[in-house]
Order: sequence, then structure tokens, then C-alpha cells
Amino acid sequence: MRKKNQEIKDKAKIEDILQSSIICRIAMTDGNRPYLLPFNYGYKENCIYIHSAKKGKKLDILRKNNYVCFEIEQEPKIITGETACDWTTEYRSIVGYGNIDIIDDTEEKKKALKILMEQHGAPELNTFEEKDLKRMMILKLKISEMTAKQSSSYIKPKEEN
Repeated sequence: MRKKNQEIKDKAKIEDILQSSIICRIAMTDGNRPYLLPFNYGYKENCIYIHSAKKGKKLDILRKNNYVCFEIEQEPKIITGETACDWTTEYRSIVGYGNIDIIDDTEEKKKALKILMEQHGAPELNTFEEKDLKRMMILKLKISEMTAKQSSSYIKPKEEN
């Protein structure tokens, strides 16, 4: 990381970013071309969980090469200025790598969907129709490495001050 003063090393802050953000972008390799998609996700114990249809381009790509890069940002905000070059973005972000397993086991799907629903604020919605489970897969991204960063303009929430 070029700007070491912006690196986040505190594991609790990194966990907060992973557990409170809502969109994860995953870059895959499609032959010699990158293929990038945004997903809502759930995070638990160093894994990112995503629900998916059983067919599609991303699954075709992942079956050939399941090594991916991912990116998550936590509530980015534009900070305006008096001139164009005074504008900036306040953010916290994570970039990482890992392998994605395609999960079709019913019980594993239920566990992953519960993690997703907890992350998105609805832990009480934790029962799933068998017909829905049969028509979906879970992508389980096992994180192998990651770095976290925050903008120099990041304003710490009151509980961190």
C-alpha cells in the first residue's frame, strides 16, 4: 500500500467494515479478460457469502478459475470544496483475494442465507422455502488475504474518538 498512513491494521475496524457494508464487488478472470460484478453479501468468520442462480456466466467462469479479487467500501461520502480539486471522498475500503466454492448443499445454503439476512438487518427472516433453495446456489468466498484503507479525510464515528 502506497499511503501507509491510511492503512487500517486494527482487526476490529476491518471486521466492522466487512460486517456493516452491503455491496461486495468481485473480479473474476474470463480467459484473458476481467469480469466484475457487484453483489449484496453476508460475512462471517473470514468468508463472504453470496446467493446466486444455478446457471450463468459467473458460474461458468468460476468453475474454470475460482481465484478472485474482491472490493468492499463502507459508506463512501463525497466531501465538497470551493474548487473542483478541493473535492474528495471520505471512505473506508477493503481489497482482498480468495477462492470461491460453489455450494449446493441445502443445509449450507440455509446457513449462508441466515448470515446474509443478519447482515442486512433481518435476522428474524430465517426460514426458506425448499423450492427457493433448489433453484439457487451459494458462492462462498474464503478470504486468503486483504488490506484495508481509509481516506485521510475519514471522520471517525464518536465511539472511535
